[in-house]
Amino acid sequence: MTSLGGQFSAKRLGDSPFTIRTEVLGGLESRGVLKKISDMLEVIMKRIDNLSRATGNTSHSHRLEELSTALDRWRPMGLVERIQAIAQNVSDMAVKVEQILQRSQSASKVRDGLMGQCDVPKDPLYPDCPSKVDWMRARWMSDPCYSFYGVDGSDCSFLIYLSEVEWFCPPLAWRNHSSTPTTHPVPHIQASLRSDVGPLLEQVGTGKESLSFMRRRIRRLAAQWAAAARRLHTRLHSQDREQKRVLVHVGFLTEESGDMFSPKVLKGGPLGEMVQWADILTALHVLGHSLRVSFSLKELQGFLGVPPGRGSCPLTGAFPFDLVYTDYHGLQQIKKLMGLSLKKYRCHMRVIDTFGTEPAYNHDLYATQHNYRSNWGYWNLNCRQYMTMFPHTPDNSFMGFVAEELNETERRSIQRNKVTNMAVVYGKEPSMWKGKENFLAVLNQHMEIHGTVYYEAQRPPEIPAFIKNHGLLPQHELQQLLRKAKVFIGFGFPYEGPAPLEAIANGCIFLQPKFQPPHSSLNHEFFRGKPTSRQVSSQHPYAEQYIGKPHVMTVDFNNSQELEAAIQEIMRTKVEPYLPYEYTCEGMLERLNAYIEHQDFCHPDVPFPPVNTSRSWPGNPPSPFTLLPNSSTLVWAPNVTAPPSWPPLSAMQLVLAPEGLSCVHTCQEEKLLCEPAFFPYVNNLQAFTTLQVQCEALEVEVSHLYPAVSVEEAECYLQKEPLLFSCVGAGPKHRRLCPCRDFIQGQQALCRDCL
Repeated sequence: MTSLGGQFSAKRLGDSPFTIRTEVLGGLESRGVLKKISDMLEVIMKRIDNLSRATGNTSHSHRLEELSTALDRWRPMGLVERIQAIAQNVSDMAVKVEQILQRSQSASKVRDGLMGQCDVPKDPLYPDCPSKVDWMRARWMSDPCYSFYGVDGSDCSFLIYLSEVEWFCPPLAWRNHSSTPTTHPVPHIQASLRSDVGPLLEQVGTGKESLSFMRRRIRRLAAQWAAAARRLHTRLHSQDREQKRVLVHVGFLTEESGDMFSPKVLKGGPLGEMVQWADILTALHVLGHSLRVSFSLKELQGFLGVPPGRGSCPLTGAFPFDLVYTDYHGLQQIKKLMGLSLKKYRCHMRVIDTFGTEPAYNHDLYATQHNYRSNWGYWNLNCRQYMTMFPHTPDNSFMGFVAEELNETERRSIQRNKVTNMAVVYGKEPSMWKGKENFLAVLNQHMEIHGTVYYEAQRPPEIPAFIKNHGLLPQHELQQLLRKAKVFIGFGFPYEGPAPLEAIANGCIFLQPKFQPPHSSLNHEFFRGKPTSRQVSSQHPYAEQYIGKPHVMTVDFNNSQELEAAIQEIMRTKVEPYLPYEYTCEGMLERLNAYIEHQDFCHPDVPFPPVNTSRSWPGNPPSPFTLLPNSSTLVWAPNVTAPPSWPPLSAMQLVLAPEGLSCVHTCQEEKLLCEPAFFPYVNNLQAFTTLQVQCEALEVEVSHLYPAVSVEEAECYLQKEPLLFSCVGAGPKHRRLCPCRDFIQGQQALCRDCL
């Protein structure tokens, strides 16, 4: 039967067949319109009459009488004058008629012998069933997803929904349960490395300048990805890699999130996030996984297979993806569509998070109670599910991006064509140049300064006249400019973008400002609201810490003597193009493949130590740890079988931090990295006793500082909430128990035994 609601609601009110112009009333056209109105009203009245006879429900009959009376008032003379009123109300009327029709059909089923089965059961195994039925009676129209699952306002439909879609009521005896749907396992498909990016470009699509930028980047780097895949293949050929079903939803580029980035792509806006997303898409495609890409809520809903509405109804089938890569905007959109189902499937999420999320901000209740609540965070994920652009904190997983690599011919060309007194400034917007006049004047005494500042025709940017401004350059032209320049100058903003690495890869020295005091959410507006307490010591801490001299010079720009000395050193220093392995195509493929193969957040960790395991541990008291010779560092005892873990426990070195220091700094002092995956294995009394820590008492509490020992009370604390295991946590009165690990030089995300 055709739905009247569907006929009317398919068009806007302005496009209604009842909309006419006053100048034609009274002509043939108006009489035709009146005839159509009259015919449609007759159809409605006939359906109402049928429904009146079909239903025995008193309340329904009363509503039909009211509707009939209203229509009777419209039918006599004066019909032309009431056309506008009909046009405004007819859609609502049609929807109400459709609801009455659905209820009537439900009532027919009840009269067909199902009345007894639709009594609300009082089953002690399902104590919440009556209250859930009451809730459905009052609220079933609050979300369209209930209608999607067949709820029509009758108790029968409530009970069917609450027993077959949700689980609050017992199965109904009169329903056909003989053919229980079975979930067929997804067939195992081998993942094969790919070199053709054509299918990926089709998925990215067009229509926005941001997407065009990503397509250009994917196409430009395609040959480098293909070469990296060939090199990686020789190392992975013996590995059995299962093809994963992967959804990539780029939330910040959706219209629903406002998409502030796309309009600025050609006006000097930030491109770092789009660079990273283009590289993530390419890496997943090249690794051979089955990829779906979404840039809108409509696409996202279709891929997830969720019912329409506000997410009140659960997913009934298996989750269609092994992994979902998204950002904070996308995570919020997924929650809107999935509702409570997200809690069940959030282990599949991987959140691309530029600046990182610390455990204290990630745990919703803890963040609220201890003043760590921020604009982001509070999702109760395992913090390794957050994936950053740079290795800010080991609590998160380092995703990264890639910079273009040079072949030998290009490297030799750079050495020949470098202009020793040429500088390029890192700043595409005029606002970044304000207040830098004194610094530029000093630099101008030694170097020719170039800029790439966006400006509109006939409106040059407000920058010093001695700057040679090239305007906003396409990526390949910017590369050519960097290959000539001696130095790339940072003004302090933007923080931690990809451009400095690209400049260093093209043979530039990166000169950047030191921040005194360091910038953080406590003293700088940019970081306020971000889920991190990180102290940012310079514009690009990764370049400062992990690359350093001679490729990176970090100085106080307000100290004229220090600045002058740095410029003189740059003038006489010759550097080769340099790119850390972890920012090459092969490095990113290797790292991402290791995450996909080994990171699993969907299966709960087995409690450690398992029952009876300690009986096989050596020593008195028994312990799975042993001290390194002439050291205060613990390692896993070689004669104790290590439980399965990634990274493997063979990489672990356990250290007691000095008072007030975080595990990040403590492990760095040992030339190691803190590894949050190891915390569950050291969160026990054996770790303290083997380190010869005297524990006057042992408490298990919730804190991002634990496991730790209180210096004043000599009281040891274990962690009660696994989501709060934190490498960055530090307190002035505690010595942290810090699980560190080794790492591959140039690929710090992976330990030596991780591959």
